[in-house]
Amino acid sequence: MSTQHKHRKSIVNRLSRIEGHVRAVKVMAEEDRDCGDLLIQLAAIRSALDNCGKLILKDHLEGCVMEAVKTGDEEVVLKLNEAIDKYIK
Repeated sequence: MSTQHKHRKSIVNRLSRIEGHVRAVKVMAEEDRDCGDLLIQLAAIRSALDNCGKLILKDHLEGCVMEAVKTGDEEVVLKLNEAIDKYIK
């Protein structure tokens, strides 16, 4: 794992928790649980995904983008703009 990505372990851990949460909500749906409860859990998952996305962005800015600025690599900034456009639709 690159030293540029100091938050990567935390990101992987968060994604594992989100994965477990999604599985639990699937079970809730299979058990015909209340729709309101399902929606509340989906909102929690969405929030967790957004927070994970923020951490990935922070990781990218602190690592890859900082390195690209030092070396004059403008391609990284162009790719970052594309990724942000797709993420924030």
